[in-house]
Amino acid sequence: MNISINTDLSVSDLSVHSQSGPIVSGISLAVGRGRPLTLLGESGSGKSLVAQAIMGTLPNELRATGHILFEGAEILREAPSERRRRWGRSISLLPQEPWLALDPTMRVAPQVAEVHRYVKAKSVEDSAIAARSNLSDVSLQQAAELYPFQMSGGMGQRAAIAIAHAADAELLIADEPTKGLDAALRRSVTARLLSEVEAGRLLLTITHDVAVARALGGTIGVMLDGRLVEYGEARKLLEAPEHSYTKALLAAEPARWEPRKQKNAGEMVVAGRGLEKRYGDKTLFSGLDIEVAAGEIVSIFGPSGCGKTTFGNILLGLTKSDGGKVQRGPGLSPLRFQKLYQDPPAAFAPHQTIRKGLKDLVRLHGKGWADVEALAGRLRLPDILLDRLPGQISGGELQRFALLRALILNPVFLFADEATSRLDPVSQKDVITFLREIVEETGLAVLLVTHDRDVAEKISTRMIDLGGSGLCDT
Repeated sequence: MNISINTDLSVSDLSVHSQSGPIVSGISLAVGRGRPLTLLGESGSGKSLVAQAIMGTLPNELRATGHILFEGAEILREAPSERRRRWGRSISLLPQEPWLALDPTMRVAPQVAEVHRYVKAKSVEDSAIAARSNLSDVSLQQAAELYPFQMSGGMGQRAAIAIAHAADAELLIADEPTKGLDAALRRSVTARLLSEVEAGRLLLTITHDVAVARALGGTIGVMLDGRLVEYGEARKLLEAPEHSYTKALLAAEPARWEPRKQKNAGEMVVAGRGLEKRYGDKTLFSGLDIEVAAGEIVSIFGPSGCGKTTFGNILLGLTKSDGGKVQRGPGLSPLRFQKLYQDPPAAFAPHQTIRKGLKDLVRLHGKGWADVEALAGRLRLPDILLDRLPGQISGGELQRFALLRALILNPVFLFADEATSRLDPVSQKDVITFLREIVEETGLAVLLVTHDRDVAEKISTRMIDLGGSGLCDT
C-alpha cells in the first residue's frame, strides 16, 4: 500500500515485539490535515498497540521497530523523556478505559482544570472556567463536582473526552471514544471529533463501531491478527470491501442480525415491584415493575446516567431501592445471581494472571478446569491469554473472560451491564449468539444493559426504556 509522505504523521513498517515474537507486524499508515484515519478491527487485533507505539506508552516488555515520523521528527528514536514532553502538548490520548485514566480521589472539574493549569500555564481562575466549558461541551456541566466513582460508565467516558479535548494537541489519538455511550452521545462525540479535524488537528481514531468510522470519513484501516489487511478511502472501503474479514465486519452490524425467535418463558427468577431510586433531589426512576423469567433475555436501554446499572444492581441486591421490593425464585442461592460489569478492569485483580484467578474460582466452588476450557473455546479465548495480567490483554478479551467467569458458577440470573460494548461487530455477534445458546441450553435469565437499540430489538423478549421510564413489549 502506498503511504503519502506529505502528511503530519507517517508510520512505516511498524512492528511491536514481545519476547515470544512480533504481535503487530508491518503497519504503514498516515494521518494528514483534514484527513482523519480510523482503525477498525476485532478486539486483540493490535489497534491499541499501534496507538501506544505512536504515543510512547507501550508496556516495558514490548518494543516497537520501524519508523514513526511526526512533525518532521523520528519519534521512535527519541529518548523517553523527549517523548513524555509531547504528552498533552503535541500528542493527546483519549484512553480506552476511563476507569483507569481518571483519578478516583479528585472531583471531575479539577481533573480537567489541571490540563489548562499545568500544560497550558493558565491561571487558576482561567483554568477553572475553561474546565467548565470543556465539561459543558460533553453535557457534563452538572457533574463537575462529582468523583469518578459517582458517575456512570458513559459519564466517565465523557469526562475522559473532556480532558483529552482540553489539551488541544496537534494529534489526538482517540481509543474507542464512543464505547458505552448512547446513540445521541455517540453522535455528539463524533461531531466533536470532526470539529477537531476542521480546526486543523490530526485525528487517529480506534474503534469497533462501523457507524463511527463511516461518520468520520477520511481513511480507514482494517486490522486483523496484528496486520493491516485493508486500507483506503472510507466511502470506497465501506461500500466495496475487498478483504473477507472487512466483509464479515460489515455484515455483522446488529441492524443486520436475525431477530431472536420467541419461546415460552419458564418460571419467574427475579422480579421488581414498584421500584424507585433517588439521589438527593433527583429521581432516576419510580414505580417500575419488572419480572425476568427463566430462558428470557430482557434488555434495558436509555441515555447515559439514566439509572440502567442502578436498576440491575437493585435486582441483584447490590444497591438498596428507595421504594418497592425485589422478589426471587424460592431456594436460589445468592451465588447464582451474577453480574457482568461494564468496566472489566474494575472487576479483575490487576496483579493476578487470568489463569490464577480462574483456578482460585474453580477450586473455591468445586468446579472443574474442563468447564473453563470448554467455555474459553466457545468464546474464542486462546490459552496463551490465561497467563497474562488483565492489563496485558484487550478490553474486549477481558470482557469475554468476565463472561466466562460468571458462567462457571452456573447462574440462574445474569445482569450483563454493557456486555458487548467493547466488542467489534463480529465478536459482538459471536458473543450474543453464544449467550443465546446458553439461555436456551440452561434456562438462564438475562437482564442486558445496552445503548444499542438494534441489539435490544434483535435479541430481547422484552425491552425496558428508562429514557421514557416505561416498559415496552417487543
